[in-house]
Amino acid sequence: METSPTTTLSMTSKRVRDTSSSDELDTLAGNKKPKCDSESEETSTVFQEYKLDYSSTPTSVVSRLTRNLIRSSSLLSDHTEEVDLPSPVQHWLDQYSSWCNDWKIKSLDVLLARCDTTHLRYAKDIIEPKFQRDFILLLPKELALHLLSFLEPKDLLVAALTCRYWNVLCEDSLLWKEKCFRSGITEPQLSTKRKTLGFVCNPWKQAFLTRHKIKYNWRSRELKPFLILKGHDDHVVTCVQFHGDYIVSGSDDNTLKLWCAITGKCLHTLTGHTGGVWCSQFNGDIIVSGSTDRSLRVWSISKGTCKHVLNGHTSTVRCISMHGDIVVSGSRDATLRVWDIQTGECKKTLQGHFSAVRCVQFDGKKVVSGAYDYLVKVWDPLDGTCLHTLQGHTNRVYSLQFDGTHIVSGSLDTSIRVWNADTGQCLHTLMGHQSLTSGMELKKHILVSGNADSTVKVWNIITGHCMHTLQGSNSHTSAVTSLQFTDNFIVTSSDDGTVKLWDIKTGEFVRNLVLLESKGNGGVVWRVKCNDRKLVCAVGSRNGIEDTKLFVLDFDV
Repeated sequence: METSPTTTLSMTSKRVRDTSSSDELDTLAGNKKPKCDSESEETSTVFQEYKLDYSSTPTSVVSRLTRNLIRSSSLLSDHTEEVDLPSPVQHWLDQYSSWCNDWKIKSLDVLLARCDTTHLRYAKDIIEPKFQRDFILLLPKELALHLLSFLEPKDLLVAALTCRYWNVLCEDSLLWKEKCFRSGITEPQLSTKRKTLGFVCNPWKQAFLTRHKIKYNWRSRELKPFLILKGHDDHVVTCVQFHGDYIVSGSDDNTLKLWCAITGKCLHTLTGHTGGVWCSQFNGDIIVSGSTDRSLRVWSISKGTCKHVLNGHTSTVRCISMHGDIVVSGSRDATLRVWDIQTGECKKTLQGHFSAVRCVQFDGKKVVSGAYDYLVKVWDPLDGTCLHTLQGHTNRVYSLQFDGTHIVSGSLDTSIRVWNADTGQCLHTLMGHQSLTSGMELKKHILVSGNADSTVKVWNIITGHCMHTLQGSNSHTSAVTSLQFTDNFIVTSSDDGTVKLWDIKTGEFVRNLVLLESKGNGGVVWRVKCNDRKLVCAVGSRNGIEDTKLFVLDFDV
């Protein structure tokens, strides 16, 4: 018996709701659906995340096409078998055929009213199949795939549960590749594991399900025990870098430490600075650090040795920015220096600020610096000339972001300014914070700013509008110390000893990721760094109540 997409989806959804194990999700209409190892669990998790409504057809596109096909007279042709009927019955049927449509309907009303439950159930079983057609099966495969391409990924997962043929179509690699590209996934998830029937997992679908399982883990999964990295005693962790499987932490104990993010093992302790390490950058096999001893050091990650000592500044090196083999350093001596980290040579000295340089950004073409003289400057690193001096702030500039087109500066004057890097024009002045903007992150046109007033704001730098203010009963109760954001979430840390997760699209609080036992009594989260799968937090205290350490939280599948 053929079944309609609507009815079949409804029947399937009932089985999904009644299923108690992930294996049962793969048994559809008596057919065993081949599945990759762990695929059923991942699919089930995506169901939970999307909060699917299984009782409805996936989209209005499918619904409209279904109705159109049902109306087609060619699809509703009657194939009633010839049977021998008693003469009175045959005579009644002949009369029925000669009646007008209104009489036929009235006679059926009377006839059905006189039927008992058994007769009505029999009539239902006969009538229903005549209005049920698998419209996908009736279409050429190319058109069927084109129609399915309009479905959201969550609806494709539901449609795949309908029958074996729908499952085959919904497993199409190009179909899932398109969904991955729309979600920002550019690489398939290759696997050597094979299904029990010899079918290879769809790598694009697997990549999509893995991404959404990780998203679900960030949002809802019970937190695993943290990986705890100890090594800086009771000193302050001043900077953290995180890339791939490596973590680099710098401290005012004059050292940097290289950690394995998987095992938590300290791979190298980099010693040589004679003052506290205040800044670091990490690129490939190279770490560059700046210190209160007025020097920069270039380190080899693989060997754990110092390749170069870069001397020239006459005061603390407070900030650095690296691009390729060039690093730019800013110092409290009011200068910036451009260095070649392969040779250790100082290529240029950028002079023009009148006070300590607090922040610097370098994209390979332009250098942007912010200083305590209230100014932001744009430099050409090749000839050392100042291209623009951006005036407008009325207090010290503490933070900068630069994407090649826009410069964003945060100041102690409570404002954030957006500038055009080519013309030096101030495009927007973003007002709303009440204190020092200590940390910002810019991706595309979205800016997230953290402030000493305990709030975090999300801005659109093109329009200058504040999209969200992360506050309320679950907000931080002290200064925001650090932040990171991804396509889905914002992670913030604070002097209040917590790390919080927020939804970047809605601005809503999701949950607390870290709650120090000493929160409110001196426990502090100094820095956070994250990628799609892991979060690194540097924690401690200023009164000795909390040991200095790093937490690694893993949200991978």
